[in-house]
Amino acid sequence: MEKLRTEKDTLGEVNLPDGVYYGAQTKRAVDNFPISGLRLPRRFIKAQGTVKLAAARANGSLGLLSKKMLKAIERASMEVINGTHDDQFVVDVYQAGAGTSQNMNANEVIANRAIELLGGEKGDYSLVHPNDHVNMAQSTNDTIPTSIYISSFEALMDDLVPALKTLKGALMTKSREFDKIVKAGRTHLQDAVPIRLGQEFGGYAESVQNDMLRLQNASKSLLNLPIGGNALGTGINAHPRFKRCVINEIKKITGINFKGSKNLFEGIQNVYPALELSASLRGAAVTITKIANDIRLLGSGPRTGFAEIRLPAVQPGSSIMPGKVNPAMAEMLNMVCFQVMGNDTAVSYSVQASQLELNVMMPVIAHNLLFSIEILSNGINVFTRKCVYGIEADAQKCNYYADATLAMATALNPIVGYSSAAEVSKEAYKSGKSVKQVAVEKGILTNSESSQLLDPFKLTGR
Repeated sequence: MEKLRTEKDTLGEVNLPDGVYYGAQTKRAVDNFPISGLRLPRRFIKAQGTVKLAAARANGSLGLLSKKMLKAIERASMEVINGTHDDQFVVDVYQAGAGTSQNMNANEVIANRAIELLGGEKGDYSLVHPNDHVNMAQSTNDTIPTSIYISSFEALMDDLVPALKTLKGALMTKSREFDKIVKAGRTHLQDAVPIRLGQEFGGYAESVQNDMLRLQNASKSLLNLPIGGNALGTGINAHPRFKRCVINEIKKITGINFKGSKNLFEGIQNVYPALELSASLRGAAVTITKIANDIRLLGSGPRTGFAEIRLPAVQPGSSIMPGKVNPAMAEMLNMVCFQVMGNDTAVSYSVQASQLELNVMMPVIAHNLLFSIEILSNGINVFTRKCVYGIEADAQKCNYYADATLAMATALNPIVGYSSAAEVSKEAYKSGKSVKQVAVEKGILTNSESSQLLDPFKLTGR
């Protein structure tokens, strides 16, 4: 039978397995919120450890923690940062408002581990107290948004921006590779003037670049941390120099140029940096969806679709149709992007739910924001590696469409005018002939002139 220990909180006694580092408030949250089985991710837990380590060092430098206690809390916090105690962070994403349970989960784990390091027994909070020492000069209300911003910024810069850079590079490589291949453009899914396949892929690359810049711009607001505001922004119970000291410590630990919120009251009332980043993630998902959809269309077939490009075969495409291969990587990426768009809706509703001095929906904001960054980063990486790198062009099919497009008549506008050019296009459609053939037959152009003026490659510009 598992050994139990008893801890007390302000509501009374709670029995806990003796082996766990979390305490009474965490156990109550586990019992109260058996909702989804989802936990806040590794990056968020790491950020919580970072905040607790920085706060301990700040309080230590201000003479508010003994050197012995500081050393124990430092080591316990570093273990949280390094992932040693991830299995001890057990509170469901859907928990009490603002993330009080999540904050106490971190406080209790660090306190009990520090107690152990000092030679004491878990639960002996006379040695290190979760609230009085680990949470000194802090509140859920400033540590949780600070952890959201630190974890989101790191995830964005470590995972998503590199993934987008790699995708952009792969698309640019294909743009150069396909630069001499002319095809028909399409607007409204109907014939349009010629375009080079390389130009099409170059447009995709630039779209990715633009979204990457938008994300980087949005990330700047994450650098403003409300830590030091404590419960409401007043800094109650915190040393006057705590805010400056804790921000400096966070900068040292992360190597990132974080700074304090200009107005701590606003920084705690609202979680607008999360909203801004989530909106930019949604924008990136829209762009990536468009690219994935285009690639599905361009690769459709192989005999009854566009079939202008060939996608790498990664797995059989049907349980009943032998030999069928589907654009699986693009389909996967679509699903990822749709989930990101849905996550943004949850973040938007949660951010607008701020009331008076606090937003109490922060755990679900943290979950959706970090989930979006994670799946978008992973989805883009896999799509780039297993699809984009291996795309091949069917130059013959592309050239056929370039010659066949009825929009070639656009080049006749300066010669015979829009209306007459439209008649050429209609006749070409009815007869099944090319615009070039009809223009020569009608005496509008000679064979030599048609070869010059209706050369698809020349019509694509530089």
